[in-house]
Amino acid sequence: MVGDNTADSDPVVTQGVHHLGLTVSHLAESAAFFIEVLGWQEVRRVPEYPAVFVSDGTVMVTLWQAVGAESAQSFDHQHNVGLHHVAFRVASRAALASVFARVQASGARIEFPPELLRDGPMVHMMCYEPSGIRVEFIWLPE
Repeated sequence: MVGDNTADSDPVVTQGVHHLGLTVSHLAESAAFFIEVLGWQEVRRVPEYPAVFVSDGTVMVTLWQAVGAESAQSFDHQHNVGLHHVAFRVASRAALASVFARVQASGARIEFPPELLRDGPMVHMMCYEPSGIRVEFIWLPE
């Protein structure tokens, strides 16, 4: 069973996600998505790398510029092994509606608007940031 820490098993040694590194084809546009659209803060910029580190105050995302981005192939989440999508929790259903409105206004591609996850009560939406990485936003009622 997931999360079962019985006396017969080793204790969990991790404590959540510290940061997530994403290779992007459009560094400036991807950074702007997180900073301008989602309201995240830029933590650090390393032009010679090049990379931009952004955070929502809980998790940090490192955006790395792909070398040869013009010839990079988009990830096919149904046929490639790798990051299928990244999901960020939002505090309320109203916050999810706000994220949807911001993403929609930015012109980013939306896979589906806020809807119940299976039979609910969770509500989520899926979109693509400017480099084509699938991003989910999810509200989990208490």
